[in-house]
Amino acid sequence: MNKYIAKKILCMGLSSLLCSMGAEAQTIMKNNVSVSNLAVSRTENKLFISIDIDVSATGIKNNRELILTPSLTGIGDSLMLPQVMIAGRNRYYYHLRNRLSPDAISLYQYGGIKLIEYRHVIPYESWMDNAVLNISKEICGCCSTMLSKEDALLIRLDLGPKISVPKVFVPQFVYIQPEPRPKINAVKGSAYIDFPVNRTELYAEYRRNPEELMKIRATIDSIKNDADIRILSVSIKGYASPEGSYANNARLAKGRTETLRQYVQELYDFPDTLLTTAYEPEDWAGLEHFVEDSKLKNRTNILEIIRSHREPDAKEWKIKASYPTDYAFLLKEVYPGLRHSDYSVMYEVRAYTDVEEIKRIMKIAPQKLSLQELYFAAQQMEAGSDEYNETFEIAVRMFPDDATANQNAANAAMGKGDMTNAERYLSKAGDTPEATYSRGIYAALSGDYGKAKNLFEEAERGGVTEAAEALNQIRELKNDQIP
Repeated sequence: MNKYIAKKILCMGLSSLLCSMGAEAQTIMKNNVSVSNLAVSRTENKLFISIDIDVSATGIKNNRELILTPSLTGIGDSLMLPQVMIAGRNRYYYHLRNRLSPDAISLYQYGGIKLIEYRHVIPYESWMDNAVLNISKEICGCCSTMLSKEDALLIRLDLGPKISVPKVFVPQFVYIQPEPRPKINAVKGSAYIDFPVNRTELYAEYRRNPEELMKIRATIDSIKNDADIRILSVSIKGYASPEGSYANNARLAKGRTETLRQYVQELYDFPDTLLTTAYEPEDWAGLEHFVEDSKLKNRTNILEIIRSHREPDAKEWKIKASYPTDYAFLLKEVYPGLRHSDYSVMYEVRAYTDVEEIKRIMKIAPQKLSLQELYFAAQQMEAGSDEYNETFEIAVRMFPDDATANQNAANAAMGKGDMTNAERYLSKAGDTPEATYSRGIYAALSGDYGKAKNLFEEAERGGVTEAAEALNQIRELKNDQIP
């Protein structure tokens, strides 16, 4: 494994692990639910189920409840068995007042019982001979809102003729911890300030200036008024259009940019070192971009002039003299848009270390979180839960081109069976051994065991220790036909 920290998650929903009767105590789920003394037996017409369930370490909060639901699933039939609920204090008394049916569910208060001796007898049916005994765990909050759900296989029954059950690949995902990075971002925009002809004075109420100046103020205010953000710099770059002499346009671009700087400075009283300016006498790049996408009659020839090594004044004269109709159109429709002021506000967001605060920010302003902070929050959630998966999805939305974000999102997607998005994320996951390993998991879950074998071998050579177990599973699935 490389320098990144890996988190291994066993995808229990895909497990085909066979359990023997009378198994020793084993933790079967998160929240430290464990079972022991598991036994299933039958007479001619009855099936007896016995499980000791240890709930002493589940840590259920006052407004939470844990519901355990055993069930039998066979070929062509299934049966849900009576449920067990371990409720926090508030939920326990709520259910007492609302009289839960004791036939459907057994209610216990967390802390009042440590070991539940689950015993149940049901009429025996032939489909149960080779059924599996599962147990699901739901964590619910107020109004019985389900917060998470997890399933586990307890035992595969062997009470009659054996039925061949196909094996499936059980992935062990490797999540990568992102490297820490400064939380420095920038907001950029363009304002089209109107100045009197050949002048550099700024009149805030002149023509469309109120609207354009408001764009600059709104951008700065949205950052300056956020207590979590510190402005690092504000930069302004002014541009003039190509008509007229280059020397005069340089004077106008420089003077108008300085005037706009003074306007912003008076509004916010920024330190001189924070507010910077630059200027471009003539925006030939902007003109080239427009002409390139236009349907001008002489588009190709005009582009050739723009891209030539002529002096700016010579370029402008050549276009005007050679193609007067096109030039008139550019002068009226395009040149005004080349007189603009681009602005950029660079800022730094403070670090978040409290998981609950990160969860809150995720809902209202996820762009303020770093990839590392999102990963940190996920580690405090129940692996495979909706909240856990959503955190990795938010991370990849905020950092769509980051290889680590894409690999972790691919793992979360495969864990819940979303192979379409997993494939899309894996295409941007990079070429690390861990990414190769994740692509191997995708191939194995898709049934392409030959490709999976090659990818797992490559990942193993790259230092991914989990690849060895994955290769063992592939060989078993292929009945040792893969050397």
